[in-house]
Amino acid sequence: EEVPDSVLVIGRAGAGTNNIPVAEMTARGIPVLNAPGANANAVKELVLTGMLLAARHICPAWDYARGITGDDTALNTQVEQHKKHFAGTELAGKTLGVIGLGKIGVKVANMARQLGMHVIGYDPHITVENAWELRASVVQATTVEAALTQADFITLHVPSVPETHHLINAQRIALCRPGAILINMARAQIVDHEAVAAALSAGALSHYVSDFPVESLIGHPKVIALPHLGASTQEAEAQCAVMAAEQIQAYLEHGHIRHAVNFPNVRMEKTTGKRVGIMHYNQPNMMARITQAIGEQSLNIVDMINQSRGEAAYTLLDYEGTAEINVAPLQAIDGVIRIRTLD
Repeated sequence: EEVPDSVLVIGRAGAGTNNIPVAEMTARGIPVLNAPGANANAVKELVLTGMLLAARHICPAWDYARGITGDDTALNTQVEQHKKHFAGTELAGKTLGVIGLGKIGVKVANMARQLGMHVIGYDPHITVENAWELRASVVQATTVEAALTQADFITLHVPSVPETHHLINAQRIALCRPGAILINMARAQIVDHEAVAAALSAGALSHYVSDFPVESLIGHPKVIALPHLGASTQEAEAQCAVMAAEQIQAYLEHGHIRHAVNFPNVRMEKTTGKRVGIMHYNQPNMMARITQAIGEQSLNIVDMINQSRGEAAYTLLDYEGTAEINVAPLQAIDGVIRIRTLD
């Protein structure tokens, strides 16, 4: 769909933004905000559910129990005769490889340690905030391969971006422990499903648990596919909505940016002056040109903050003067994308 010119900001009530034309929004000076962590607990619990479903063969056992018939004596006889076909393994003492240590990955890793599992985590871009929350007993892997080779369970918590497309492929699956269980509650595109199907048939993987049904794996006896339930709890939906609304409000009213995927995070306490927000490209001499254009209007800058993220930058400033700011000279600066006055 076309995004109207009236749009100032986009809020995503969730973490993934692959359904939003982010690059186009950057060029138009529209911050795209997501809500990382708001649904983290819901996804964490679903990961645990997936691990238990696969490890204890719950799905085929449930199907079996639903299909048996007879009186209680006959049912008991049948159950005792056939329960050996559904014997599984316990989680305690097993090793979990966590690929991606964002809000969700950290919660999953910490939960697994509480369950008595060994945990190996991989994330070359882990934030300081998430690192502080991660249990010290989680072992760091320096590569995806290092985590895969040691794990009985592998869980994926990375975004769907070009760099993560088919992150799990035939070459990496070949490095996994025989019979490993792969869990994907992140995005379908990060897994090569043809490679997963081949690994399941060969016994290289014992189960694939995914929140994203795909045609090639529908009905496979070793695949547990869920209908994208990761954030489908009342609590997670409410928290995502509140977080998105609060972030949109903060941007519209005060120019603050929090959890943007295309612009830097910026917050500045309000002074006595009037406020203007300037979206621009991260170019040399930009600040000098902005301050000069404001100074030539006999306006005094009383506070200012500038941050950049890749090619995009954002300047938030408060000014004082007898006249209102004329944004035309600022808009005429090469590299300025959008200007908002926030009086």
